[in-house]
Amino acid sequence: MAASVFDSPLYALLFPTGDAGRLFSDTAAVRAMLLVEGALAKVQGALGVIPEMSAAAIHRASLEIQVDPGAIAKATGENGVSVPGLLAQFRAEMQAPEFAQHVHWGATSQDIIDTALMLRLRQALVLAETDLRALIASLAAAAEDHKTLPLPARTYGQHATPTSWGAVLAEWGMPLIDAVEELDSLRTTSLFVSLSGAAGTGSALGPKAAETRAALAKALGLNDPKRSWHVDRGPVLRIADWQGRVMATLSHMAQSMMGLTATGIGEIALGAPGASSTMPQKQNPVGPSAIIALGHQFTGQRATLQAAAAHQHQRDGGAWFAEWMAVPQLALCLASGLQHAKTLIDGIAPHPVQMHNALTGGPGLIHAEALSFALAEIMPRPEAQAVTKRLCRDAQDKQVPLGDLARADYPELPAGLFDPAHQMGHAAVDAQAFVTRAQEL
Repeated sequence: MAASVFDSPLYALLFPTGDAGRLFSDTAAVRAMLLVEGALAKVQGALGVIPEMSAAAIHRASLEIQVDPGAIAKATGENGVSVPGLLAQFRAEMQAPEFAQHVHWGATSQDIIDTALMLRLRQALVLAETDLRALIASLAAAAEDHKTLPLPARTYGQHATPTSWGAVLAEWGMPLIDAVEELDSLRTTSLFVSLSGAAGTGSALGPKAAETRAALAKALGLNDPKRSWHVDRGPVLRIADWQGRVMATLSHMAQSMMGLTATGIGEIALGAPGASSTMPQKQNPVGPSAIIALGHQFTGQRATLQAAAAHQHQRDGGAWFAEWMAVPQLALCLASGLQHAKTLIDGIAPHPVQMHNALTGGPGLIHAEALSFALAEIMPRPEAQAVTKRLCRDAQDKQVPLGDLARADYPELPAGLFDPAHQMGHAAVDAQAFVTRAQEL
């Protein structure tokens, strides 16, 4: 297989990345760096840092010249960064040395690469937001339709108390709304321009260094950090943290789907193919499996990014190079997970009969908590718990419904105590709260 599933024609549809895939190609990286160089020249020309004619020529050329990543591979291998080779190629293509001498004035390679990365991460966040909003809308529509449909809630893989399918969908959707609502703050605190020069002091940028940085941020639609962040990888880490929280929610959804489609449970259908090569009866949960795998990959790369955030002194090639390896993987893991999640939620369907059977079949121990609290109305709480445990053991041993045994001993128990529809707590309210919040998003 290919070194990365995201670059593999064979696995392209198992791990689809949508438009985000194009943001993390060599061509996209080169194009973003050229945009930064052109914008830098333009603002420096306007501020009188470089001649305006040179600035205009550089800016125009940055929009027109195409640089083949392969053509600068040798220089990148030698220099450890792509900018020197890119600049050499760009200046040669300009065929105007009197203007080209002013390109990259006072900047360093990290300024250009980090700013170009932020341009691509900005677009990745836009794409993620679009996918999240579509996913939330689908979840909300389903939650509204099924806010009162009972099914067993499960803790540690075992029946706990009744909940509703709408509440389960709300449980999945609420953190996604949180993520969307956090994006404005994330963009403000993390999508930074970088322009600090060789050692972060801006010494070669001259007396207008701060003014130039602010103007470049405005020109590119990024934020001015008002400082160097060459070795402060907080902006990148904050974006990864946000991606990680969304990825964790998608993984939770996928794990729950796996459990609910398991043999013997079958309380939902995924509405998606998943054939086995040898077992005709199988419909494997491919989408959830892919999301779980993407979550594992994300977790590993996130650890790499955390380690890479520890730089030595004012610049650190080893740490920075490791970041280059991790950041695209993080963004594409999330992009692919969102593609799968949208498809799954659009096709997912509950099986009410199986849900009902799970709630009413067997000895009905799912109502044990409700019984213990009902008994606590007529006896001390510890005694109520002890009685409930005894009745549960009897129900299991005799295979008689818990409700029948309890009512035989305590006929005054309230009506509806053993009806799942009356024991869902505020599940339906939670589902409706999610629907309302999603509609207001």
